[in-house]
Amino acid sequence: MSTNKSEKELAFLHELYVATDWGERFAALVDEHVTLPKKGGRVLYVGAGTGGHALAMQERAGDHVAFVCIDESEECLELARVKAMAIKADPEFQRSQLEDLGFEDDQFDLVVGDLSLVAPERLPEIISEMVRVAMPGGGVALSVASAASFGEFFSVYWEALRSAGLEEYGPEVETLIRELPTVGAIEALAEREGLEKITSWTSNEELDYESGEEFLNAPLITDFLLKSWLESLPDDETRARVVAEIARIVDEERQDMDFALSVKATLVAGRKMK
Repeated sequence: MSTNKSEKELAFLHELYVATDWGERFAALVDEHVTLPKKGGRVLYVGAGTGGHALAMQERAGDHVAFVCIDESEECLELARVKAMAIKADPEFQRSQLEDLGFEDDQFDLVVGDLSLVAPERLPEIISEMVRVAMPGGGVALSVASAASFGEFFSVYWEALRSAGLEEYGPEVETLIRELPTVGAIEALAEREGLEKITSWTSNEELDYESGEEFLNAPLITDFLLKSWLESLPDDETRARVVAEIARIVDEERQDMDFALSVKATLVAGRKMK
């Protein structure tokens, strides 16, 4: 299990391992169901990461649609700028906290947010901000990992805590499960923030790993998901014990089959009320 990577290293890992196998699954939902604005429109992409999906959307929309890409990682945005130069695209890239996008109200014809790796407790403020900066009548679309995702891991995690003699942390697993928002909860939140004509789509995705070691060495798992999953454990030594148990249990339970991690990739979209 790798630890303490720099922001630059994490940006490269995001580009190579997260934006591809993980991110493309959520991007496919946006590409299928979200209509880009017509000539003269403005699009804000929230959580743009290293920019691959935003640049692909701009290429489809053409130069007459202006794109602004927001991310919290300056290192990810640097990679996005390099890619944009290589294909002679000209979006605007800005670093900003997702809860405070830094724009005035009613600025964009379409606001798209990749929130698939955002902590669930942050979603209400981020969605509120996305709706705020959309024009009245403009589209807002956000992708998340919704309830019932990662069930296989949470089962293994609970068992690993028990076998490591750490049963007192079992309620933390229940919290992780409950925190993942249901589709209905996301729709209700979007409506509360001022969206109408709300529609959602969910794709049942699966990530496969040949062993516990492969699972725990995958950058998506170790450097992005596992950090938050193990956050409640008190120290690195305890985490290492639990991780060793996770690897053992995964290998015992898979019985020469891949360990499959299921993900409910969900897109919720609507229009800001006029």
